[in-house]
Amino acid sequence: MLVNMPTATRQGEEVFTAMLRAIADPTRRRILSMLKEPGCCSLEKSSGMCACDIEARISLSQPTISHHMAVLRDVGLIEATKIGQWMWYRRNEEAVRQLARFFRERL
Repeated sequence: MLVNMPTATRQGEEVFTAMLRAIADPTRRRILSMLKEPGCCSLEKSSGMCACDIEARISLSQPTISHHMAVLRDVGLIEATKIGQWMWYRRNEEAVRQLARFFRERL
C-alpha cells in the first residue's frame, strides 16, 4: 500500500500511475509514436510536430487533439512550444525513458 512508502517512492508511483493513465488511450500512444518520427514537422523542425500536422494525420478535431496533447503534457511525456501562431510538440525522451525504466524495475 502507498501509505507505508517513503514520500519520494510514493510520488514516483503517483507519477507512474498518471503516465499509465495518459498512455492508456490508443490515440495518445499513436501521437507519442508519431512524435518520434524524424522530419514530419511542417515548421521544418528535425523532430516533433506542430498541432496542425498531428490533426491532419489523426483526423480528429483540433479541440480533441488539444485535449490529448494537454493530457500528455501534464504528465510530462511531451513538451510544447509556441512558435508564432503554431504549437510545436515533441516527446520528452527523458520522461519516456523513465517510464520504460519504471516498467522494467517494478513489473
